[in-house]
Amino acid sequence: MTMTPTVKAILANYESDNPGVKANLARILMQGRLGGTGKLVILPVDQGFEHGPARSFSVNAPAYDPHYHFQMAVDAGLSAYAAPLGMIEAGASSFAGQIPTILKVNSSNSWATGANQALTGGVDDALRLGCSAIGFTIYPGSDDCFDMMEEIKEMRAEAASVGIATVIWSYPRGGALPKSGELALDVGAYAAHMAALLGAHIIKVKLPSDHVEQKDAQKAYEGTDWSKQSDRVAHVVKACLGGRRIVVFSGGAAKGEDAVFQDARDIRDGGGNGSIIGRNTFQRSREDALAMLDRLVRIYKGEE
Repeated sequence: MTMTPTVKAILANYESDNPGVKANLARILMQGRLGGTGKLVILPVDQGFEHGPARSFSVNAPAYDPHYHFQMAVDAGLSAYAAPLGMIEAGASSFAGQIPTILKVNSSNSWATGANQALTGGVDDALRLGCSAIGFTIYPGSDDCFDMMEEIKEMRAEAASVGIATVIWSYPRGGALPKSGELALDVGAYAAHMAALLGAHIIKVKLPSDHVEQKDAQKAYEGTDWSKQSDRVAHVVKACLGGRRIVVFSGGAAKGEDAVFQDARDIRDGGGNGSIIGRNTFQRSREDALAMLDRLVRIYKGEE
């Protein structure tokens, strides 16, 4: 594998990491149709844990099968596939070496009332399954956020010790944060920054609105027009150590194709590294999903 100057420049930002971690980041950055560009499209399939199998997969019945998602990621030329332990175990041998995998090591469910997640996988599982990274969700603002931060601090160190990278999903919610503030620009940038400070190699956040929630932060945002989503993306990227960390944005709830494609253009134009998009693909037919992913790749390549 010949590494591109773009990928070399990205890896140079990870100054303390060992060759194993950098090699696994390179596997993701050099994989698929976006390989070498510094842009990523990742398929995450943890929605069965979060929302239940029927809500997640009944609209497209083949998606109940973990092999469906592995094959989708391979055929679409994506950068990586992220899923909980059971989903990756179910296809680990059949798809070994075909697509970098990210083991989601904590999970919740739709019945839980608190903003917390249980550990459902470990670094030993990621190593056994040949994963390039572990993925971990934190909920900045929740009453349990400090426990979650301590958990990922330990798991990140363990993963790095065996050359595995860490992806942090940083979703602010709970505590004193109202529902209206979860997607606020200042809150999203703050959450992304916390993930960077916790040592995430790849940071996953939601696209922010132009709302500023924190009264103490409002002065810092005055005098700038935040109406363009690409400018809001650029602000979040800057919050991640001045752009020295890989930042991908969640596709969120199912939405129309035009909105998905516009989000990708705004992420690209704002300097984000790409999309991590699940329901908006696997809840469509395979044919429609592959067409959508093909167009997303072309957008990130600057072809449209």
